[in-house]
Amino acid sequence: MNRLGVIGAGNMGAAIINGIRKSGMDVEIFAYDKFTEKLATLPVTACDNEINVVKQCKYVLLAVKPQMLAEVLDTIAPAVTADTVFISICAGISAEFIRAHTVKSAKVVLVMPNTPMMLGLGASAMSCDSSVSDEEFSFARAVIGSCGITEVVPCDKMKEVIAINGSSPAFIYLYAKGFIDYADSVGIEKEAALKLFAQTLVGSAKMLTDSGMTVDELIKQVSSPGGTTIAGLEKLYEGDITGDVQKACEACTGRAYELGQ
Repeated sequence: MNRLGVIGAGNMGAAIINGIRKSGMDVEIFAYDKFTEKLATLPVTACDNEINVVKQCKYVLLAVKPQMLAEVLDTIAPAVTADTVFISICAGISAEFIRAHTVKSAKVVLVMPNTPMMLGLGASAMSCDSSVSDEEFSFARAVIGSCGITEVVPCDKMKEVIAINGSSPAFIYLYAKGFIDYADSVGIEKEAALKLFAQTLVGSAKMLTDSGMTVDELIKQVSSPGGTTIAGLEKLYEGDITGDVQKACEACTGRAYELGQ
């Protein structure tokens, strides 16, 4: 049986722990969080400190805020061995950063998850280099995949991918707010508008993945010549919505590089 250590039992760490248990994976989980009450409701063996987690586990999930990671890594460094495999969900943090604070040969799997994994609907980008074996990476994918889907991306694109799946839920929520606020302004109940728009997002997402059509083809399918959708699209194009998305993604990536220094 594999042993997984979890350092950090906040929203994301807890989501992964619960996902593993619901999946039926045969894994023994040890966990530490400075707020010990968080561990009381989770199906884990609670540890007194971070070092005890690392001492007992081959795999160690780093689920703390990026700004806290250096201190955590410096603390656990004495317990890290050549067999330790780090699974890091800390946005913008590179494998080199983790190695600089632990051991030069540390095995690192990088993960960019997103908050929908709290509902088991996560979309996580993952990468690793040749220091991680296929078996080790497969286990890491199973851990993260227990609460959503995983896709492998190149190691040097883990900061760029943050905007695509990690931060994009917030961008989507802001976009949704515009529709809900519009509904309210014309006298449509907010709750009804929320449900209609949310289900439209779900259906549109399935069309993107399952219809076999390109994005441009899907847009055209909704857009009758001279119709209502065309009138709305023209205003979105005037505002350069795709250009604004590009700027948001670039700003997100830029911040990721700053955090990784």
